[in-house]
Amino acid sequence: MRYDSIVIGAGQAGPSLAVRLAKAGQRVALVERKALGGTCVNTGCMPTKTLVASARAAWVLAQAARWGVHIEGDVHVDMKAIKARKDAIVRESVESLERWLTSTENLDLIMGHARFESPTRIRVGEVSLEADRFFLNLGARASQPSIEGLESTPHLSNASLLDLERLPEHLLILGGSYIGLEFAQMYRRFGSKVSLIERGPRLAPKEDDDVSEALYEFLSEEGIEFHLESQVTRVEAAREGVRVYLQGRPAPLSGSHLLLALGRRPNTDDLDLHKAGVSCDARGYIQVDDTLRTNLPHIYAMGDVHGRGAFTHTSYNDYEILAQNLLEGGSRKLSDRIPTYALFTDPPLGRVGMSEREARASGRKIRVCKRPMTRVGRAREMGETLGFIKVVVDLESQEILGAAILGVHGDEAVHCITDTMYAKASYTTLRDAVHIHPTVSELIPTVLSF
Repeated sequence: MRYDSIVIGAGQAGPSLAVRLAKAGQRVALVERKALGGTCVNTGCMPTKTLVASARAAWVLAQAARWGVHIEGDVHVDMKAIKARKDAIVRESVESLERWLTSTENLDLIMGHARFESPTRIRVGEVSLEADRFFLNLGARASQPSIEGLESTPHLSNASLLDLERLPEHLLILGGSYIGLEFAQMYRRFGSKVSLIERGPRLAPKEDDDVSEALYEFLSEEGIEFHLESQVTRVEAAREGVRVYLQGRPAPLSGSHLLLALGRRPNTDDLDLHKAGVSCDARGYIQVDDTLRTNLPHIYAMGDVHGRGAFTHTSYNDYEILAQNLLEGGSRKLSDRIPTYALFTDPPLGRVGMSEREARASGRKIRVCKRPMTRVGRAREMGETLGFIKVVVDLESQEILGAAILGVHGDEAVHCITDTMYAKASYTTLRDAVHIHPTVSELIPTVLSF
């Protein structure tokens, strides 16, 4: 079977690009071996944020007296119902995606595991497919660390944890970065005892110290137990569930369940990419240039698999770059993209551009503008005053270098800073803007009034 283009992987970039190419008149195949929608829809953003919403509802009810609302009796969490709600939302999204793909002319949806046989040919089961161009949207999965006893010890990943219908009595989490922190707070609010083990000296080590300290403070207040600067030496199965041994600690930590949240690895190890001649780095990430082209001129890579963005929004932006460059004569580049993302704890962290630490290390002359959420009217009115707004400005160019908004609505408010940075406008443009009152965003111009 011969096609103009073959897209491998139906994550965030793959389906949109396949449909766009098909509507441009190309004959296209989209190959997916497991689940339409990729990580985001099936085991990432969509299901986890659904659970985060349920966890927040449980927390608000338990804390309702803070707002003058009194509830008789205890708050009960029904994990089967919570999981069923999550599954229904995921299923609806997958089915909608399938209807869209199968109703698109010139597009064949092929379910199965693709392997390269040559630079221009792949095999999916018993079927051989050839194409002029290939687009790899392969995704990533949870890393499997080398820990003594792990192979014989029951453990969970971010994906398998989502299938639990019973609440873990005591959840042990290895890893204190974004995935680990979101699950820690989520399951603590559901009612589990949670212990998180991080080998470094602080949480979310890529963030500034003040962000890490604030996260530690409010998550500790919710009852999460942290073990920082703790190296795991061994794990083992036990009658109560699992035991985790830490270097320098005489007694192990015991829990009912063990979650590994120790990073991600690209899905490039079982597609026979070497038969196509596609180059990967030492970690397995496909090497691409500024236009997502691999070392072969007819093969491109999108999404997590190239290591130049590990988010749903960056994957979708990869699709936009390719679609405009290949079909509209555009000249978009990866290097034009400003890093922006969120940590969906409660309150969330919205981040864009450089951290304060990165800006200082760059040697620029900067101004750090900061305001605690205790001085943000909307946060006070909502009774959620944890965190702060911080914006870093380049005093010479007057452009904003980056920002961190850790606080209620921080994941939304950060976008006005993101847009200002994309416009390459002076910080004074945002400083002089008139925002709606009362909102969190209205205080950003005030923060910039130095």
